Amino acid sequence: MKYTTEVLINKPRAEVIEKLNNPKNMKHWQHGLISYEFVQGTPGEEGSQMQLHYKMGKRDMTLTETIIKNNFPTEFHATYDAKGVHNVQYNFFQEVDTDTTKWISESEFYFKGFGMKLMGFLMPAAFKKQSQKYLTNFKNFVEHGTSVAST
Repeated sequence: MKYTTEVLINKPRAEVIEKLNNPKNMKHWQHGLISYEFVQGTPGEEGSQMQLHYKMGKRDMTLTETIIKNNFPTEFHATYDAKGVHNVQYNFFQEVDTDTTKWISESEFYFKGFGMKLMGFLMPAAFKKQSQKYLTNFKNFVEHGTSVAST
């Protein structure tokens, strides 16, 4: 499954990247994030890995992020692996003007096992909706300081 999401952020690209590149900020725009830990390599560098722990309703989920390309401020690509799912994200950051940044996120999902393949087939819109929600949450955090951490 492949799809693209995007958002216009009314802040300069340098400010957007500064907030995005700080793992301490993830809790402010990734609803359900409980904690993260670096597990391999130098944080932020290609090949480095971080484990992300989420609570989604009653379900606990752990993702492993592996950075495959870090060319900030223009692009950042990573894979995210969880039980039954491999996700590749290609993120691009364009300067629309001096005060506006466009974040384009291209996502590819690969499912393992019957249950996950069925969910990917039956609910592709749910995956895209969640991705768009993260982008919107990030926009609100950068522009207004709105955090999802307490919700």
